[in-house]
Amino acid sequence: MSLRLERIVRAVVRRPTLVVALFALVALGGGALALGLRPDTGVDTLVSRNSDTFRATEQYRARFGEDAIVVLVREPLPQLVLTSDLGRLLGLEGCLSGNLPRDVRNPPGGLGGPCAKLARGRDRPVQVVYGPGTFVNESVRQIQDQFAAQQSEQAQREKRAMTAARKLAKAQGRSGVERRRLAEQARQLVRAEYFRTTLRLALSYGIRSLPRLNDPDFVSQLVFDPRRGVSVPKARFAYLFPSTRAALVQVRLRPGLSEAARDRTIALVREATRLPEFRLTNGAGRYTVTGAPVVLSALTDEVSSSIVTLLVAALIVMALTLLFVFRSPARRGVRLLPLGIALGAAGILFGAMDLVGASLTMASIAVLPILVGLSVDYAIQFHSRHDEVMRADGLPPERAAPRAAALGGPTIATACLATGAGFLVLLLSPVPMVRGFGLLLVIGVALAFACALTAGFAALALLPRLPAPRFPAPVVGAVRGAGDLLSAAGRSLRSVAPTEGVTHLAGETRALARRARDGALREAVQRPARVLGIAVALSLLGFVLDTQTRVVSDIQKLVPQNQQALRDLDTLQRATGVSGQIDVTVQADDLTEPRVIRWMTAYQADLLKRFGYREERGCGRAQLCPALSLPSLFRDPTQVQDRERIRALLEAVPPYFSQAVITPDRRMATMAFGIRLMPLDRQQQVIDVMRDRLHPPPGVNAHLVGLPVLAAEANAKVSSDWRRLLTVLAGLAAVSLALLAVYRRVDRALVPLIPIALAAGWSALVLFVVRVPLNPMSVTLGALVIAISTEFSVLLAERYRQERIAGHGPAQALERTYRSTGAAVLASGITAIAGFAVLVVSDIRMLRDFGFVTVIDLAASLLGVLVVLPAVLVLAERGELATLPRQAWERVRAVRVPRVRRRRVA
Repeated sequence: MSLRLERIVRAVVRRPTLVVALFALVALGGGALALGLRPDTGVDTLVSRNSDTFRATEQYRARFGEDAIVVLVREPLPQLVLTSDLGRLLGLEGCLSGNLPRDVRNPPGGLGGPCAKLARGRDRPVQVVYGPGTFVNESVRQIQDQFAAQQSEQAQREKRAMTAARKLAKAQGRSGVERRRLAEQARQLVRAEYFRTTLRLALSYGIRSLPRLNDPDFVSQLVFDPRRGVSVPKARFAYLFPSTRAALVQVRLRPGLSEAARDRTIALVREATRLPEFRLTNGAGRYTVTGAPVVLSALTDEVSSSIVTLLVAALIVMALTLLFVFRSPARRGVRLLPLGIALGAAGILFGAMDLVGASLTMASIAVLPILVGLSVDYAIQFHSRHDEVMRADGLPPERAAPRAAALGGPTIATACLATGAGFLVLLLSPVPMVRGFGLLLVIGVALAFACALTAGFAALALLPRLPAPRFPAPVVGAVRGAGDLLSAAGRSLRSVAPTEGVTHLAGETRALARRARDGALREAVQRPARVLGIAVALSLLGFVLDTQTRVVSDIQKLVPQNQQALRDLDTLQRATGVSGQIDVTVQADDLTEPRVIRWMTAYQADLLKRFGYREERGCGRAQLCPALSLPSLFRDPTQVQDRERIRALLEAVPPYFSQAVITPDRRMATMAFGIRLMPLDRQQQVIDVMRDRLHPPPGVNAHLVGLPVLAAEANAKVSSDWRRLLTVLAGLAAVSLALLAVYRRVDRALVPLIPIALAAGWSALVLFVVRVPLNPMSVTLGALVIAISTEFSVLLAERYRQERIAGHGPAQALERTYRSTGAAVLASGITAIAGFAVLVVSDIRMLRDFGFVTVIDLAASLLGVLVVLPAVLVLAERGELATLPRQAWERVRAVRVPRVRRRRVA
């Protein structure tokens, strides 16, 4: 490996200008392509496409449409449905559905307005709209159509009665006048019977005249329930009229829409609600556009904008950190070279993602700071080796580069391989976006190593040839003037408070760090067993307490609290009692069988009662509420006694309503339940109860589907305690196998792993102490800690081995290791930690907690490896590492616990 790496670097430094130019060109091109990437929040990023829930959800959406955009109409129902506002609401619903009359030449908003855009083309984004205006209008139209059909049928009956009367009179020999009189009497009798039947039906339903949309009496009889109150809507219409002061319009999107098309549709819906033609005037009502698609779209935009801001801040912080912690004998600007290599590697990786058509998920966004940190680390390690060779052998940069690659390249490559193996464990995750996160990290690690090896050494060979930058005389004068002012201010500060000067403080800090390093190394050499014993005890305590660390899954606590979409969702819940919808799909060869309808009705009633819903008080504080479902159509138990009645009722229901609950072939139906906004773990408990009570009859298949089900299941899989522990163990196993494959010796492979295994426990202990909760984004950090800590441990252990082979004693070898490689590891570690620390200032709590947890984990692992690894190396060299557990067990057994004598009570 040394020879191969030396040949590669020798070829690179022959043409450093060409290599650097090609690297810069590819990096800039990749960065330009990466600007087109956008976070993907599709359901296929939460669960596997092969899972039963995902397939059932996709099948449901193909039949009934995507998740609905909800337009909340806040106005007292009497003012909304009993005035002209109902007509305006009907117009809005027609606009949103895209069903504009053909003779309309100037639609609301004009030809370039939202109504025209929603109705344009064959691939309209909206599949169907359900709202109060359409519901009342369809009811009026159905009654009018049925009345017209009955009138036509009545006219035929009258005609037949008159014909029969004429024939009978003619047979009796009556005159023409007499035959006409008898025929008229027969017509009057048939008409009287029709009037009596019609009057009886009208009185039973409270209908006084032929229904019209602007008939307050009819609309009041249709919508309100007098038994519950004058303005209280009927419970079975809760999906339209959830309360006395609110109504809902559901805009179901067409399945298969892209993220961009979905966002455009949401924007058009918002624009339509602002048109003056649809403004509610009688009750000063307002429209609020919300729903799951709106929240996801807003969260995606928020994260995208925040990532750009955080990236710029992270780059500035990491650059300043490199300038202070990375020492190089070259000119001061070379200290930022590792950061330039890291940015180039990141640009190439994300540009390649755009070329292959990969999506940028919420998890893959976190690849950027990790990749930049690792790239900086590799570049710093090669840079440090290059500086050592130049100092020791007195070689020029272009000749020192191949020698540095041969000396440090194999160790860095081994650390890179072990880190990649640790990231491979993420491919075992059940969540697709976590698997994509792990795959990107593996590719990014290899790319970072390749860039540091080629472009990094090419830049080191090229920079000394470049002339020093020359600036115009006015600029130089201004800089010198500013420098004189700062120097004068510094002298004044030191004269006033000498101990508080910046230079003195920096010197004291470096001296304190050297004393701490020397004390830790001395303690590790003199008492290695004690150091390792304390580290093991703290790590075991951390693993035990890790099961008590809370995982936050409440979406309200993970997204920006000032986000308008979240406030609108909370408004929806306060106004209606629900914020989302869980659907249960039912499939059978024939859903019109009475046993199937009876089971669906009983299942729905049982769940609503179990979760606190009562028809007389509405949703209230109930966790589940009824929504538009197939059982809602069968209010009378006599309607489900036989198949003919069921089919007759379904045929009588307008297709506009029936298409929302059952397919035309009668093989798939849905039961819908409104659910409150709650944490995902609590939501999963509700789903578990629903699934446990789901016992369909033989020959019937039923599945829980929808975005709430997918999100809750993904959260349950990611945040389980046993899966987090399994991820840590699998990461250790993968890293150990990678090191064993390289070293072919068990001791060399396992010795660096001991601090790594302990680091996961230390970070868990620190998290428990500071009480930082985990979230669905940060529960995977166990694998990240192992993978990143592997590099620190492998680099230090191999450098110590090289120093021992060179003939130095244990103490001197440790001191030389920490003065060279240790300083580089500390610089790269601090740089990576500083990059993650920028996330702490984010207003997105998910990113903020992720950044804070990562800073804690990396700091604990870095300090732990630096402190504990020397003790492990010394014990391994003495041959005491294998016998240490047995000695510890014997000491525990030797401890005598005093017996407590019990006094006998007389």
